[in-house]
Amino acid sequence: MRSFRAEGWDVDVVTPVAHAPYGRRTLTSHQAGRVFRTDRGASGEQIRRVPFLWHRTTRSGRLINHLFSAAMSIPASAFAPRPDVVVVTVPSLPILGAGFVVSRMLRRPLVVDMRDAWPDIARDARIVQGNAKSLAERIIIAIQDRADLVVTVTYGFAHTLRERGLKNVATVTNGIDMASIRDMSPPAGRQDRLEVLYLGNHGESQRLDVPIRAAALVGPKMRLTLVGHGVERNELMALARRLDAPVEFHPPVHGPEIMDYYERADTCIVTLRDDWKSFDTTIPSKTYEVLSVGRHVTGIVRGEARSILEEAEAGHIVPSEATAVAELWNTLADNRHLLRIGEQGRTWVRNNANVHALGRTYIDLITEVAGRPRR
Repeated sequence: MRSFRAEGWDVDVVTPVAHAPYGRRTLTSHQAGRVFRTDRGASGEQIRRVPFLWHRTTRSGRLINHLFSAAMSIPASAFAPRPDVVVVTVPSLPILGAGFVVSRMLRRPLVVDMRDAWPDIARDARIVQGNAKSLAERIIIAIQDRADLVVTVTYGFAHTLRERGLKNVATVTNGIDMASIRDMSPPAGRQDRLEVLYLGNHGESQRLDVPIRAAALVGPKMRLTLVGHGVERNELMALARRLDAPVEFHPPVHGPEIMDYYERADTCIVTLRDDWKSFDTTIPSKTYEVLSVGRHVTGIVRGEARSILEEAEAGHIVPSEATAVAELWNTLADNRHLLRIGEQGRTWVRNNANVHALGRTYIDLITEVAGRPRR
């Protein structure tokens, strides 16, 4: 956003009123925005808020909320100035359909920004079944094919889409503004326990039961801190109690509070379950942030995410098995010098995930689409 505004672009953002993943508002009305009111963002963008539905922390509850907010995004977009390009960011499927409708309604080019490997994840997660499954996949692929540009955040998923016949594909990875990351002291050479941190979604994709079981095996010589929310959180809390695991749960945090958790950590978890093929071409969103703070990484990933962590030389990769993770953490607790990874992770981010360079690349792509005859 900041890059676009710095180049003089006018940006209108249509998004729900800011709320926690489980539907409750956690900010003041001034901070979260009000329904169908336009506010100015930090970089000068116009933010048009649409309503959300309170929902239970379940897959179906989340889907209903996404459907509702996506539907409300269509009329909200009609009141914005007519754009040169419609960009739909797709962390969830309903907004993909809304973005397609808006682009056709306004007769403007469509850029589909795929933050996850849809429809592959839907297939692995069995989000839809039977005839609905094949229909949902056909709709997703049809919109991707009709978009003027599909942007992926991994090179692997871009390759997958090209193999399916899409030619309008480019990759702009996630990035980090290193200026926003404060310097931290290295982990202490001596400490009573190993501090392990996970920040992010507590969902099916992460298989956080594995690190909880590993923590139970390690015992009091460590503490696992889980920060965030998701559909699996209640079950994970129950599992930790049942195993008497040294685990703390904290709600999602933002801003400087995030850095406070990183400061306390010795090693940070980056994890995706290993039994979904789509995750071979998926990179957890926190990967770049964890690398940028310079903390040791416990990587429970495969595919492209594993390659990044190995190239960065910022930690250790282990299988998604409680015994393997516990063995690593026992080793780190007994040999704390292994936690001192130096500047490798931060250097990798500077060289490969510089948000300013990535922003310039994205602007060039959007400029080309805006100047191209509409498909």
